[in-house]
Amino acid sequence: MERAAFLDSLSENALASLPWLFSFWAAPHQVPPAGDWRTWVCLGGRGAGKTRAGAEWVRNMVEGARPLDAGTARRVALVAETYDQAREVMVFGDSGILACSPPDRLPQWEATRRRLVWPNGAVAQCFSASDPEALRGPQFDAAWCDELAKWPRAEETWDMLQFALRLGTHPRQLVTTTPRNQDTLKAILAAPSTVMTHAATEANRAWLAPSFLAEIRARYAGTHLERQELDGALVADAEGTLWPLELLARARVRDVPGLSRVVVAVDPAVSSGAKSDLCGIVVAGVWAEGPPADWRAYVLEDASLRASSPTAWAQAAIDAARRHGADRIVAEVNQGGNLVGEVLRQVDPLVPYRAVHAARGKAVRAEPVAALYEQGRVFHAAPLRELEDQMGLMTAQGFTGTGSPDRVDALVWALHELMLAPAARWSQPKLRTLG
Repeated sequence: MERAAFLDSLSENALASLPWLFSFWAAPHQVPPAGDWRTWVCLGGRGAGKTRAGAEWVRNMVEGARPLDAGTARRVALVAETYDQAREVMVFGDSGILACSPPDRLPQWEATRRRLVWPNGAVAQCFSASDPEALRGPQFDAAWCDELAKWPRAEETWDMLQFALRLGTHPRQLVTTTPRNQDTLKAILAAPSTVMTHAATEANRAWLAPSFLAEIRARYAGTHLERQELDGALVADAEGTLWPLELLARARVRDVPGLSRVVVAVDPAVSSGAKSDLCGIVVAGVWAEGPPADWRAYVLEDASLRASSPTAWAQAAIDAARRHGADRIVAEVNQGGNLVGEVLRQVDPLVPYRAVHAARGKAVRAEPVAALYEQGRVFHAAPLRELEDQMGLMTAQGFTGTGSPDRVDALVWALHELMLAPAARWSQPKLRTLG
């Protein structure tokens, strides 16, 4: 009622102007913070309205009270990952500068010069983070940096921009980005002259497809991608992690060669039921041509589950073996002993099975496997988000997450069977036959 009464009180001219008054519609994270800051970082999940915040901030900086009046800023840098993204997202995008500008203040796009020119003479020029040298020479009193967390030459580009941001009495810059564990972004956030606003994807739900949030939350629930891409949280590596996020990102592939051997590794749960530990089940294969130093391993599936009974996890492991044509199931028996093999053979009496015993701690066992990743010899050929989350929390001092790293244990056993054990046998001295 109050909103309806307010709208009814407006003149026809005021109603026509209302769509262009972003301060009336903006969410809290889209409004510039008060104070004497130099850098405003607007962190948000996918679709949280960051681009609109950037476009409206540029408008607010360059526009005066009337179309030909000067604003606070006259020279603006628009910096994106590439020139194409600067043009297609920041300038021409659905939430870009042109879409947000009223007809009487609409800037003109000069394609050959990659710039916008407003009726009052203000100019915004596009730059690419792949070409930081282009920022040598120009000078600005404002800058909008979009998706900085994925800039290819982030540190160089940011440094060049700081030297160029030198006009006016108080030059300012806005960074709109979905966060990533990137050194440049972390340094910007740590600077005393930086302020931050933050919002999850849900903050902009009114402008998103109704099914989008439910589907995307269900797909990525509990993963670092949910925290990063939807919650807009800066997900950093655990201190001393054996598997940094960047290392895991490099390991992801789409294509898998013909594999010489496939195994399913199982880290059985001690208990069963809704509150039991997870049973780690990981499928991996090896391309084994030449000496073991040339071999490559491919993680094919994480079939881990919280089983209602020992038979349930055994059935899941055997089903995974059948799906991938595995040669053998390898299972740790430190806690289950002979029971592990017996449970598996209750489901399939002919299942190829080998018991393995852990003589060292989890972190010590994991280190040589992490070294294989560092050497570029292990690849992830399927979405393995929950497994990668656990891997990121494994350090040389132990697992820093909650519970037990059951998925990682299974991964370690699989790669030990496929890569480390054969390499150890290969390196053993060969006995000579004396003639």
